Amino acid sequence: MKKVDLIVIGAGPTGIGCAVEARLKNKEVLLLEKSGAICQTLLQFYKDGKRVDKAYKGCEGTNYGHIPFEDGTKESTIETLQNALKEHKIEPVFGSEVESVKKENGLFHVSTGGGVYACENIIIAIGRMGKPNKPDYKLPSSLNKIINFNANSVQGGEKILVVGGGNSAAEYAVDLASGNEVSLCYRRKEFTRLNDINLKDLTEAGQLGRVRLRLGVDIEAVEDEGGKAKVRFNDGASELYDRLIYAIGGSTPLDFLQKCGVAVDDKGVPLMDENKQSNVKGIFVAGDIATKNGASIVTGLNDAVKIVEFLG
Repeated sequence: MKKVDLIVIGAGPTGIGCAVEARLKNKEVLLLEKSGAICQTLLQFYKDGKRVDKAYKGCEGTNYGHIPFEDGTKESTIETLQNALKEHKIEPVFGSEVESVKKENGLFHVSTGGGVYACENIIIAIGRMGKPNKPDYKLPSSLNKIINFNANSVQGGEKILVVGGGNSAAEYAVDLASGNEVSLCYRRKEFTRLNDINLKDLTEAGQLGRVRLRLGVDIEAVEDEGGKAKVRFNDGASELYDRLIYAIGGSTPLDFLQKCGVAVDDKGVPLMDENKQSNVKGIFVAGDIATKNGASIVTGLNDAVKIVEFLG
C-alpha cells in the first residue's frame, strides 16, 4: 500500500491546482482520476473552440494560484493545465475511481479498483456532474423506488440483491445483511477488485450464510412483478426481490461525499469551515463540489491555495 502526504480526487482544473500547490510545498501528492484524461467537464461539455473566461458567474477573477490561467479557449485551457502537470512532474493516476474511504490508525485508506493508498489528508475536487453506471439491459421505470444505486432507501427486513463486484458492493452486502436477506450477484467467478478487509468480510458472510453469493452469474433482465423486481439470470434461474442495489461504478457527487463521510446541507453543499475542511477532519472540498451552483476555474485554483496554505 502506497502512502503519501495528500491525495487529490479529481483531475480537473481544481484538482490539478491542488496537486501543483501541494508539490510546491514539497508534499508527496497523488492525483486520482476515474476517467482516462484530465478535465472531463471541458472535454465532454464544451464545444471545440468555446471560450473559457477567468471572470465567470460573478466569481473572483484574481488568480492567487501558481498555474498561469488566463482567458482562453477549451483547448488553450487544457494545454495550460497539461503544461502545469508536466512542469511540476505530476502524473495523474487514471482509471482510479474511488470505491471507499476509511480512516485507520490515523491515516485515510483510499480504495480504488487499482489498489489502496494511505494518506494524511484528502482534497475532493470533483465536479457537480456525475451519475452512477447503469446496466445494459432496461430497468422498469415502475420500479424506480426499489431499484437503487446506493443503500440510502433500505427499510429493513427486505429481500435485497446487490449487483457488483467492487468494494462498494461488498460493503453494501455485508452491512445490510444484519437486518435483511441479502444476495450478491457478480458476473465473474472470483472477486478481483476487493481490498483485503472487504474480501475477508464478504467471504466470511458467504460461508456463514449471512450473504448468498451468486458468482459467475449475470443478469439478463429485470421485470416488474406485482411491484417487486423479478430478476432473470443467465443460468436459467429467476427470483423476486424487494430491492435491487447496483454498485457497478460511478456515483453522483452527493453519493460520493456520503461515501467519504462528508455531511452536506439541505442544498447538497458540503459542510465546511473557512479553510474548506469538511466535518471529517483531514478531508477538504474544493471547486465546484464546494458550491451550490458551480464555480469558476479561478475559484477552484484559489481554493487550492487556501487549503494547501492551511495544511502548511
